[in-house]
Parts: sequence; C-alpha cells; structure tokens
Amino acid sequence: MPNERRRLLLVWTACWLALPAAAATLSKSSIKFDRGLLWRVVRRGIAPSYVFGTIHVADPRVLDIPEPVTRALSRSRRYFMESYHAAPEKARLFEAAQFEDGRRLELLIGPEAFAKLAAHLRQKRLPEQVIDRIKPWAALANLTVTPEDYQVETPDQILLARARAHRMSIDALEGIEEQISVFEGIPIETQVALLKHALEHRDALAGLIEPTIQAWLKRDLAALDAVSELIGARFPEMADHYRVLYRHVVRNRSIAMAHRLYMPLRRGRAFVAIGANHLYGDEGVPRLIQKQGYRVERAY
Repeated sequence: MPNERRRLLLVWTACWLALPAAAATLSKSSIKFDRGLLWRVVRRGIAPSYVFGTIHVADPRVLDIPEPVTRALSRSRRYFMESYHAAPEKARLFEAAQFEDGRRLELLIGPEAFAKLAAHLRQKRLPEQVIDRIKPWAALANLTVTPEDYQVETPDQILLARARAHRMSIDALEGIEEQISVFEGIPIETQVALLKHALEHRDALAGLIEPTIQAWLKRDLAALDAVSELIGARFPEMADHYRVLYRHVVRNRSIAMAHRLYMPLRRGRAFVAIGANHLYGDEGVPRLIQKQGYRVERAY
C-alpha cells in the first residue's frame, strides 16, 4: 500500500509542531541561546561546523533559505539531518504505526472518539484495516492540519537537495528504529490522553502553528519555546502529559543528537540541520556542544 504509507508518513513529523510540550526553563548560564537559527561551532585546529534550526513545515514563508545558511552549507563537506526516510525506513515506520498484538485503538479511546478519528482518517484515504490497527501516536500525527497553500517540500527537504547538489556526504543523527522507540517510549496513557485531547481541540492546537512560524521567522528561540506554554496554560489538566511528550520528543533527542555529533564535530566542516526546538536553552544542542569544549557563536 505505497500510497497509504506515504499519506501516513507525510504528516507524522509535523505533529509535534501542532502538539507542543511544556517548555524547558532557561538558566542564566545559557541566555545566549535564546535567539538565532544558525550557530557556528569553533575549536582551535578544526574547521568550523554549523548547526541550523529548521522548521518541519512547508509554509511558503519559510522556504527561502537565508543567505547566511546557504553560505554555511557551501563551506561544509558533510550534512547531518535528524533522520532519513528512504523507502525501507518509510516501510518500517508504516509497519510500526500499527498494532500487531491484537490491541485496537477503539478500545483504548472509546467508540465516540474513535468514530471521530476514523472519519478524519478516511478523508486522508487511509484504508479501514490501517485505521482499525493504528497506534495512538500515529493517529495523533495524522490529526495535523495542512493548509491548502503549503508546498510539497519543507526547508529540510530543500536543504537535503542542496547538500546532494554540493556532493556532500549525508548522514542522519537518528536511525529509524531509534525514532520509532521515541514514540513507543511515550507511556500509552499519555498517548491516549493527547490523542483524545487533540480530537476535542484541533482548532486550538492548529492555532499554535502561526505563532510558531512567526517566532521562527524572527529567529527567536525563546518565543518559539514559549509557544509551547500556551496550550498548558489553556488546558492545565493536560500539562503533565505535554511535559512527558516534551521529555521524549525534544529533550531526550537533543541529548542524543549532541552525543552523536561528538565525532563529526571533531572532523569539522559539518552542517547540521535539526528542528529549531532543539536549539533553545541549557538543554539545547548548541549549549550541549559548548559543554564539549567548543566555542559556539551565533551566525544568523
């Protein structure tokens, strides 16, 4: 079912934009990491590397890659992204998104919520057998709103194409099994709670996309992070679940990314493109790289 697989996969990476988590606290020691999308990583005797905070949406306003980013990419030799989805990875993710142990989503979220979800997924042309077996985290991903004026490519895909045109070596900071484990690791009760909440409040969650884009366009990491506080303030009963989501999807992954960059940064001339939410504050990738002994400078 290649078409169904593609439909299921097109939206899953954007779901965390529409479903933000509780924000991390910014300490005085990391105040410099509150603004800026491009960071230059420097150490004596090593050619500079760059870390760029992208945004995983295809809104026309974010598709013009800024000149400082283009220049940094042209000076680099190796390109690192969050994850890479060729056909085998897409097939594996599609497989992992469905229950194989006899469980069914309808029993987890109730018939009323499931009927609402099923109606939405049918509009996305997902087949009944997929709808019946879909896991909560995958269903959650498919609730994102895609405006009609969105383009085919995201900034991530545009940068990847340019890296290929520059004949750069390309690698991912996260393998597909590791990526799946991130979502599988979210407690099932939190998955269910977030899914049911999203079904009831899709408009409120979709309303967070615009301030997220505006913060990104202003290169304001603090404002980008602060967007995540809005949903918790409006729905305080969900704050704990969003806090869990943040820990799994943002904080833990930022730590893993910084660790994976240890050797690439020692070689220099690496260009790293990751979601801008991974850049902010003490737990952001730039600060974690700084703790490895590099000088990290704002370049854009």
